[in-house]
Amino acid sequence: MKLVVTGANGQLGQAFVRELTRRSIQFWAVERTDCDITKAEQVHELLDVQRPSVLINCAAYNLVDDAEGNRTAAFDVNTEAVKILAHACKARGIKFVHYSSDYVFDGKKGSPYLEEDATNPVNVYGLSKYVGESALRTILSDHLVFRTSWVYGKGKQNFLHKLSQWAQHRSEIKISDDEVSVPTSVEDIVSVTLKALDKRIAGLYHLTSSGYASRYQWAEAFVKAAGLTTKLVPVPRSSFGLKAQRPPFSAMSNEKIAKELNIRIPSWQEGVEKYVRSMEEK
Repeated sequence: MKLVVTGANGQLGQAFVRELTRRSIQFWAVERTDCDITKAEQVHELLDVQRPSVLINCAAYNLVDDAEGNRTAAFDVNTEAVKILAHACKARGIKFVHYSSDYVFDGKKGSPYLEEDATNPVNVYGLSKYVGESALRTILSDHLVFRTSWVYGKGKQNFLHKLSQWAQHRSEIKISDDEVSVPTSVEDIVSVTLKALDKRIAGLYHLTSSGYASRYQWAEAFVKAAGLTTKLVPVPRSSFGLKAQRPPFSAMSNEKIAKELNIRIPSWQEGVEKYVRSMEEK
């Protein structure tokens, strides 16, 4: 098996690079300077040169608030590039692994979403991810679409890194307590993805850590595990005046993929504790 990993400089892409290197799996890490996935000719050239059996797309436009005023930029990466990749993979018999989002839901269900639940994005980012995943599923049958949520890992573009930075300069931090989803470790995403590829399954799955939490509960667990003294203050998300609307309860159930692979996916609390240990090892 030879893999091509796009978006290799992001936190999920970097996690794949680390794990594939550790396992001595043949892969090619692709950054935007190597191939602009919004340009069909560059994608076709890349796949003709590398000739992978699997393409793992970790590239995404994930600036949720900025997407409200940059609709074209969000759709270029999250939708149009996905279409280009899907057509290129179909023409060459390449399996396509892609990551979508809990933000394809409106958050009104009140319990963890299942794969068959109706979608209804409430912001531009969520819509761009939904249209992208839908196009892929229509174009190419040999796909894995994994919806993820609140992704974090090594790197600076995630909530826990930002929280650790805020804690260095503030004695008190306000965190929303009316926004619920599943904090998900990149290590869980990589591990489950590779197991799914080993088993050669295809389709749409929710890939998250287990359980769910409010953003305040997530922050509280991190602060406790990291031994920080910063005081956390629960507030409604409306107090931040964010441009993009968020679904209030977008937690997803990972039961389908866990049963399919006969595995136990670690809880979000275990993921946070492991993340803190990795910070301490630096």
